[in-house]
Amino acid sequence: MSAFKVVIPARYGSARLPGKPLKLIGGTPMVVRVAQRARLAGADEVIVATDDERIAAVAADAGLEAVMTARSHVSGTDRVWEVARRRADWAEDAVVINLQGDEPLIAPEIIAQLAAAVAVSDEVGMATLCEPFANHADTSNPNTVKVVRDAANFALYFSRASIPHLLSRRRAAQAHLWRRHIGLYAYRISGLRRFVDLPPSALEDIERLEQLRALEHGLPILVLDACRPSPKGVDTPADLARVRRLVEGATSPPS
Repeated sequence: MSAFKVVIPARYGSARLPGKPLKLIGGTPMVVRVAQRARLAGADEVIVATDDERIAAVAADAGLEAVMTARSHVSGTDRVWEVARRRADWAEDAVVINLQGDEPLIAPEIIAQLAAAVAVSDEVGMATLCEPFANHADTSNPNTVKVVRDAANFALYFSRASIPHLLSRRRAAQAHLWRRHIGLYAYRISGLRRFVDLPPSALEDIERLEQLRALEHGLPILVLDACRPSPKGVDTPADLARVRRLVEGATSPPS
């Protein structure tokens, strides 16, 4: 397996779920659970990138490396880049995974899959994953991001809207075209540098999806089908309750 790094951006000030990285799931803080998944994937370095001392302290108590990053970052990718540019020993062709700190159930196999997809191709600077929708009702949920791809599995567009639009009479035959985007990214360091150097885009601002910055400026994003199902991450209190039930077998008391 090729070597790769994992950086987990984790900020305290989530609008819908403040303190999200520190919420307990089965007695373990969420950000620690995410880091454990990264270690199981075989990453040679796992780093928590945060702007909050409480998160850094929890990570350190769990034996994880934590890097304090600027509070001014507007995206997790910017936070990942701050870590990468401070690592003088990370080569330009090194592979780094941006693993969101709210994915406590992510399968280690898909982290490794994504890292390998970038490592084996010198032409891929940015890649991510998707999967078929398990529940078609979720295609209308704006909190669930959808993606459509070209014939070579490069992204055409990401949206919070239901894309592609299916006429009702054709829904049964073409529902397989719906893909849920899994918010996990792999970059070569050189590709990450190109991305963060781009100015924010209009589409990115409208949809609140930073990957649209790459597409609007002509940077290709490889989008592969995940090799394992990936349970949805934690955005809301309801998501947290769902994940706690899955992990613990019953609803946990509030942390």
